[in-house]
Amino acid sequence: MGADYSMSYNASSFWEKIVNFGKKAGKEVVEKALVLYYVLQDPATPMWAKTVIVGALGYFISPIDAIPDIIPVVGFTDDVAVLAGALVTVATCISPEHRRQAASKVAEWF
Repeated sequence: MGADYSMSYNASSFWEKIVNFGKKAGKEVVEKALVLYYVLQDPATPMWAKTVIVGALGYFISPIDAIPDIIPVVGFTDDVAVLAGALVTVATCISPEHRRQAASKVAEWF
């Protein structure tokens, strides 16, 4: 059926993708990914939410995409959709602190 993206997620691969493709992906994609990353790191986040986040971030860092990231302009469209869907799904777990951490990191880079 579908690929198991959760098996491809790990923090070092996440940061590698952010560093190598962050500027190309754009502020919106990076901020969404970072919010999910910080929610995942929070010990208070329930396991069901962490499972959703690992799947979304696994897709984000996977070299196999519905729309390859190397295609200008539209390459990250599928990533945005997956990250946005995960954010909606785990919205009750996102704290102002998670958003602040992500915004702070994005401000450093952009």
